[in-house]
Amino acid sequence: MSLAQAVPNRFEDLFAREYPRVVSVAYRITRDSADAEDVAQEVFAQFVRMRRASDANAPAWLHVAAIHVALNGLRSQRRRRDREGRAAQPGGALHSTAGAANPEQLIEQNFDRECVRRALVRLAQKDAEILALRYGGLSYREIADAMHIDAAQIGTRLARAERAFRRELEHERI
Repeated sequence: MSLAQAVPNRFEDLFAREYPRVVSVAYRITRDSADAEDVAQEVFAQFVRMRRASDANAPAWLHVAAIHVALNGLRSQRRRRDREGRAAQPGGALHSTAGAANPEQLIEQNFDRECVRRALVRLAQKDAEILALRYGGLSYREIADAMHIDAAQIGTRLARAERAFRRELEHERI
């Protein structure tokens, strides 16, 4: 096998292995499947442009990049709504939700999702990252690798991030 064949195969293997996880991490932030897939595609495109296919830390880089791109997308949406004078209104269409018995429940669920997104965007970047990684399905070890910190610190940092998130969420719902 030539070097030219090895690099695409490594990337294809990485893509096949990590794409679902990158989408999952992005979905935890965007709560929209199409937006999460757009984020994943953008992250992999950045990755290819950087020619990092042989990087041993590629999965960690991809996960963190997905968080940054997804959060930036939410911030961009918020700025656009602010500019358009709609900051007080929950954005987006109502989502069909299994088990929702009536339109009132749909509206309430949509409002809750918007509150969570706005609270997440207001968190410190590192807190938002650790929450998105953990609830995106990554283990403490994978989070530690992605954030370049000791795995023994993850539990404490995660607990602090969750407390900060709860405070922001309470502030959002006032």
